[in-house]
Amino acid sequence: MDLGLKGKKVILTGGSRGIGRAALDIFAAEGCDVAFFSRNQAQVDDTVKALSTHGHKVYGSTFDMNDMSGYAAWLKGAAEQLGGCDIFVPGASSSGSQATGDWKKTVDFDLLGTVQGCEALQPYLKKSGSGSVIIMSSTAAFETFLVPQAFNAIKAALLTYSKQLSQAWGPKGIRVNAVSPGPITFPTGNWETIKTAAPALYESTLGQFALGRFGVPEDVARTIVFLASPASGYTTGTNVVVDGGYTKRVQF
Repeated sequence: MDLGLKGKKVILTGGSRGIGRAALDIFAAEGCDVAFFSRNQAQVDDTVKALSTHGHKVYGSTFDMNDMSGYAAWLKGAAEQLGGCDIFVPGASSSGSQATGDWKKTVDFDLLGTVQGCEALQPYLKKSGSGSVIIMSSTAAFETFLVPQAFNAIKAALLTYSKQLSQAWGPKGIRVNAVSPGPITFPTGNWETIKTAAPALYESTLGQFALGRFGVPEDVARTIVFLASPASGYTTGTNVVVDGGYTKRVQF
């Protein structure tokens, strides 16, 4: 299936590992120019090298979300490097720093990283004529998960923001959707740490998937790429749950 992504300009924050890296791999393979950042220079270098094999423009650099004062400038600089922005995926999250209980980091990384990122890139997305934003939420936003913590509450707030933004930006030609992954496992990820540190929790969680396994980054990344693409061009204001049947609520 042709997703219509060839030549699109994609900015994805926090893209050197996990879901973000998997999404970048697919975007680049589909013919997109891509931009991303990570805190780790070695991971940036490795990701740039891998993505560049597809023969399209790749811009990657180090950036730390603890420096929110420079965030908008980084995004605008990335858009200038690519020659525009058609797709924005604000993927940087406190979960990547294993700080899901830290309110300040989660507000800054997840909430303000999304809101300020959308505001900074709105002119580029509007100019695109087919702008698309994929906001990253979580199943922790709409079902009770582990303990009361910042990550759960902020991801819930992002679902409301996503829906309202889709209504406000639809007339500008910009689609806005959300993706909500369930528990995802990958090397160096949070669930691999839990598997060792709290095996009973890991096994209990494993037993709750209707499909019988944890998700992997590619499971979510494929949904992000499709939803962002022109192949899903009449979809806006929705939240797609990618969780292998982990959540049990009926979603209308």
